[in-house]
Amino acid sequence: MGIRYIGFRLLYEIQIKTGLVKRRFPTSVPHRKWITLSQWRDKTPSFFFESRTSLQSKVTAGSGLRESALRIKAGEIQFFKGAWIRIALDEWLLNPSNRYQYSNKKHWSEIPDFDESMGDIKYVWEKSRFSFLHPILRSDIAFDEDSSDWVFSQIESWIAHNPVNLGPNYRCSQEISLRVFNWILALYFYKDSVHLTEPRFEKIIHSIYWQVKHVRANIHFSRIAVRNNHAITETLCLYTAGLLFPFFQESNQWKKEGKKWLEEEILYQIYEDGSYLQFSFNYQRVVVQLLTWAFAISEYHDDQFSEQVYQSANRTLHLLATCQDRISGQLPNYGANDGSLFFNWNDESFRNFSPALDALHYYLTGRNFYSNSFEDRAWFGLEGKSKTRYPGLTIEDGCYSFTSGGLYVFRREKLLAMVVCASYKDRPSQADNLHLDVWYDGKNVLRDGGSYLYNTEKTIVKYFFGTESHNTVMLGDSDQMQKASRFIWLNWSKALTAGWSETRDGVIEFNGAVEAFDSIGNVIHYRKLEIDCAKKQVVVKDSIEGKAPGDTIMRQVWHPTQEIKFSLTDPGCSLKQSQRYYSNTYGEIEEALQIEFFTAARTISTVLEYS
Repeated sequence: MGIRYIGFRLLYEIQIKTGLVKRRFPTSVPHRKWITLSQWRDKTPSFFFESRTSLQSKVTAGSGLRESALRIKAGEIQFFKGAWIRIALDEWLLNPSNRYQYSNKKHWSEIPDFDESMGDIKYVWEKSRFSFLHPILRSDIAFDEDSSDWVFSQIESWIAHNPVNLGPNYRCSQEISLRVFNWILALYFYKDSVHLTEPRFEKIIHSIYWQVKHVRANIHFSRIAVRNNHAITETLCLYTAGLLFPFFQESNQWKKEGKKWLEEEILYQIYEDGSYLQFSFNYQRVVVQLLTWAFAISEYHDDQFSEQVYQSANRTLHLLATCQDRISGQLPNYGANDGSLFFNWNDESFRNFSPALDALHYYLTGRNFYSNSFEDRAWFGLEGKSKTRYPGLTIEDGCYSFTSGGLYVFRREKLLAMVVCASYKDRPSQADNLHLDVWYDGKNVLRDGGSYLYNTEKTIVKYFFGTESHNTVMLGDSDQMQKASRFIWLNWSKALTAGWSETRDGVIEFNGAVEAFDSIGNVIHYRKLEIDCAKKQVVVKDSIEGKAPGDTIMRQVWHPTQEIKFSLTDPGCSLKQSQRYYSNTYGEIEEALQIEFFTAARTISTVLEYS
């Protein structure tokens, strides 16, 4: 992780233990009034839209939108874009998964992120993001209703139950930033509502100020200790607050620092080939949406980013579009997937990346990439703000190699195959090197197991984040890397070779090798794929170097759906079928078939047939 990381974490933990952090984040704060409601309405800084009227006729309501809005108002929240869970409207401190009640009298620095008795804190954070407002706002337009009183009462309720810097909802600055984004959306959407009264406005602005102030005071934790999508979210929060709340005395500083740090994070976190340092498609989509927000709001304030930032955005857009199954709109469930979709302004399924990619693509090119556009464009206010910096994307059939991120993709008609073969310069999320993902005719016939939960039974965490939930090779029960803590792997596996080629008879070959299993010894895993599109089959040949015959069982692990068949070509191998797990999105788990071939020797060859 580096000296900078270690030094910062040591100092930060000392400040936590000695109470210095607690003193830096006071809980007794003066009440200030910066601007009146009428003054704000008269000179509202430019945003994606002026009010709800400017969005009229731009919402395309699906059949489930009204039902979703009614369920939310009745006290149900869709957690992580998966299961709906009933929770009281004024309940902001309850973990609904285990009924643990957090205290709002405890300083945020004294609350652990992970504690078995508390359960997964993300269940508390999810509601307090206020992403549940998106269906409410969309439904109000689609059905000509006014939920402003309900929305503002929810914001008031949160403020009453979450005193400044107390309780779990101040624990994570990214969560604070997302809450601020969604409150801004509500303020602008209902700007002219009679239910936005002077006392309500004053209360909301006061809370926003202290939340953004918290983000600024703790910004270097995300920029040094975390250095992922959290840092992009939080620096964007500073930039946004600086632009939209010029009456705060720190606004100019927030705008300048936020933009400067945001640019630094984008250029650092997006690799030169467009891949992302978290090795996760879901988190990469998070960044795509944050980039779209940043670019759109900068256009409304005539405040451009550096050309390198736009280039990075275009490269990451190209990578995601290349890895996308165009029939379903989905991508492989690659890397950590915590169910995040910060701005859900459409009726598509959570796993469909098309709306997010469409909005950024339209901003950068002024062109359509898909056969239809999506509502996200309207909410980001992109009409009239799109650019022609780059030509529109065209993703042709063929082989693609994203060497910086270690992703190798083959596309032909209805087939999409992706192999992971990475050398990590930033911390990996899952032990999944040489994982193979296969899609055919819109179906994920050979899939990644997903993530499920970050805080649950150790054996379950090991399964999803370790090697077994991926379509690759294990040695005994050993993962490719050694686990240190919940989000830290030691002795990162390392790609040695990787690349595509084509034989004379039209068979596409991939050859890759990784150095892994450091706990066992100096082991190299070689994987060769032979993709025959005419026969609709993939031949997989795995071999291990550095393992003595008979000392450790070699396991070739697969997670198929019913659309794929296996046949074994090595007579010395045995077959095992078992029921393991699959997680489509965070918090959801189901039983799923796991097939593995195992041997005491060093090689296993398998034929996969898809249909």
